[in-house]
Parts: sequence; structure tokens; C-alpha cells
Amino acid sequence: MADFDLLVIGSGPAGEKGAAQAAYFGKRVALVEQAAEPGGGAVHTGTLPSKTLREASLYLSGHRQRELYGVSLHVDPTRAAPDLLSRKEAVRALEVARVRANLERHHVTLLAGHARFIDPYTVVVESPDGSQRITSDYFLIATGSAPYRPDGIDFADPGIHDSDTILRLQRIPPSLTVLGGGVIGCEYATMLAALGVRVRLVEGRTPLLAFLDAEISEQLRVAMVRLGVELHLGVRYRTVRRVPGRGIVTELEDGAEVASDELLFTAGRSGVTRDLGLETAGVALGKRDHIQVDGRFRTNVPHIYAAGDCIGFPALASSSMEQGRVAVCHAFGFAYKQQVSALVPYGIYTVPEVSCVGDAEADAIARGVRPVIGRAFYRDNVRGKIIGDRDGLVKLVFDHDTRRLIGCHCIGEQATELVHLGETLILLGGTVQTLIEMVFNYPTLTELYKYAAYDALGRWA
Repeated sequence: MADFDLLVIGSGPAGEKGAAQAAYFGKRVALVEQAAEPGGGAVHTGTLPSKTLREASLYLSGHRQRELYGVSLHVDPTRAAPDLLSRKEAVRALEVARVRANLERHHVTLLAGHARFIDPYTVVVESPDGSQRITSDYFLIATGSAPYRPDGIDFADPGIHDSDTILRLQRIPPSLTVLGGGVIGCEYATMLAALGVRVRLVEGRTPLLAFLDAEISEQLRVAMVRLGVELHLGVRYRTVRRVPGRGIVTELEDGAEVASDELLFTAGRSGVTRDLGLETAGVALGKRDHIQVDGRFRTNVPHIYAAGDCIGFPALASSSMEQGRVAVCHAFGFAYKQQVSALVPYGIYTVPEVSCVGDAEADAIARGVRPVIGRAFYRDNVRGKIIGDRDGLVKLVFDHDTRRLIGCHCIGEQATELVHLGETLILLGGTVQTLIEMVFNYPTLTELYKYAAYDALGRWA
């Protein structure tokens, strides 16, 4: 008999939720974590810290109050970094305690150390206290991802950061170059620009965040420029070097040079799957060390599953949680969660926030659907006026023939919260008439849905 029914490697969102799901149905579960505290990258280096830093930077800079009350605050660079980091640490400690409590409540055995397969059913867990062999009937690998570090960039330079090391920033630099205009790059670029840092963002692709609805992408670009971010889109970097007297100089492919005090590289992540002994277990890896899985999150080895960032796209904490739950349900045959919803919202914590779910306008057209668009701007909404957000937008995409909502796209304050009403309506087959008939609290930002629906009705007419 194996030591456990399920052994989970990694305690991030996928690992924690997968372990709790199996234990809830009575399985004997152990979870191995090599870090000092559970929670994975989401708690310690990714989702939670970056979002906490965003809120702290907006508070310290008075960004939300600048135009509304005419408040002008000066951020002391010698004190801002410690203040930002202290808030991050406080929130991190609370979330670590929650993860521990959740595992204890479900009677999941938490093992400290590094797990490595020595055969398909056995791992060795190595820690400073020694090593132990553990067998299990099933495994869930949820080891997350790490920043990709290309050759040619000297990450040993104290002024060059990746998305993990930027969290240990000891001072707010006067200027910063961000290489990589993906979600992480845009988030850090805007939060630091809000603190008064002169930010230059270099992204080889165009438009900005091309997976967004084109109108929302353009709204974000304009907002970033207004915030003071200098954008270099459609051009790649060639070299990065430190030049005495100039700081860190990035040479672009078009011959231009961008100099700054510090640099943040955010172009991609790789699966944390090396040194797990996966080759011994026979588990196949794909590009950038991501584990290959099928629709049930099962690897090519039938009793070994994987979920979360270590399998690649979409690499969202929200979807990773669901992947972990679905994986163990398939492993043990639980008639419960059988699939991750195809409708996954994206939340981008830039300044301003961006969130979307369902079809973009161009996606609908590409599918052969005739879209009807409804828009409502924060500047025309009473709550929008109260909070001083003049540029926010809720954009709804309806199917002309069925009148159903098929896409929701938001930019502005609380966009990542607002989007869930659109997600619910899409899942339940809500139509433009559903929104017209709904009664909303007044004044609220959610009223924007009703007026976007009215706008769409006018386009049908």
C-alpha cells in the first residue's frame, strides 16, 4: 500500500486547491513545498505581492486624488520602497497563515523539502533534516514558473531585475527601462510611473497587449502615455549594458538607445520543472520546460498530473486553482468538477485596471458573428464622477441574431471586479434585455452595464 493516495508537489494556487479537493473527498494527501512558507509564487513573488505594491503605490503617491482634489504629493524615494515592502510583507504573512489553515483543516500533510522522482511511484523529499522516500498512487505537479533570463543580460548587476527580484527593490529609482510589454511589464511600468519614476517600456510586438479588444488596448496605451510612460512599441532590444556615467543602456534594433538608472526584464517565464527527476518518471516536457498535459491535466504518465503555471498558458492564479481541482477529480473519478470553464476572465492590474471576458469585437467577426456594440463611459456615470475616473469604459459585445451578451471588456477603476457581472450573464445566456430589466444600486459603477445595453439597443435600431 502506498504512503498516500495523492502527493502534490508545490503549494501555489494549483497545488493548494488540488490537495484540499482530494482531501475533502477523503483521500490521504501530502503536499511537498521546498520554500520556507507555503503559497508558491502567487503569494511570495507574483500575483499577491505585485497587486499589493500597486495599491500601496497608488496610496503613497495620491494618484487617485491628484485631479479630484488638487492634491499634489511628493514621494520620498528613500522612504517609499520600505513602505511599499512593509505592506507587501504584511499581506503576504496573512495569506501564508490562510494557506496553512486551509491545509490543516483538510488534514493535508505538509512536508518541507525538495521532491525528486526516483521512479514513477516514488519521490525522495530532501531537506536540511534529512531525506525520506514517499510513495503515492497519484501525483499532482504544481511547481509554478520562474522568470525567463536570456543570455546576454547581466542579472548579477544590482540595477537589473526580473519580476521576482524587483520585489526586493531597496529604493525607488529615478528612471527605469522595462523590457517586455506583456501583462507583468505593463503592470510594473504603470505602478512605478504613478510613483513618479520615469519609465520607458520596450515591446517588440504591436499593438500593446494584442489579446485585448483593440479599443481597450488603445485606451490603455493612451492612459499609459498620459501617466508618463514612454512607449517603444514594435521594436526589439539588441543589447543591454552598463555604461559609466549613463547607467544601464539598452540598444534597440532600430539603432536608438534608451538609458536609465535601472532595468526590469519581463519577457516570459519558464516552468520550474528541472531537478524534479521527471525524466526518471517518464514525464514529457515542452517548450521552456513546461509539462505537457491533456484536457484532463494528465501527463503522458497516466497517474501523474500537472496544473498551474508549470504547464504554461494561461498561467493565471484563478485558472490554476480550477486546474488543480479538475485534475484530482479526474485522477480519482470524482463526479464533481470535470473541466475548467472555457470562459476565463483576464484581470490586468495596470493603472488603470483592465479586465475582459468572452469575445472581443474582432473575435466575434472572425467567428462569423455579427456583433452589436454597447459602450458606457465612467465620465457619464455618477459614481465615476464621484471617484474622478473620467476615462473608464465598459464595452459590451452582443450577438445581433440571438441578442445574447458574448463579450465584456472593462478599463478603469474596479474593472477587475466589474467584469464578473458580464461573465455571469454570458454563462447564463443573458441578453441585452436582461440588462435593461435589471435594477442597479445608485450610484454604482455597475449601472454602466445598463447604459451600455441602452447604447447597444440604439445600434440595433
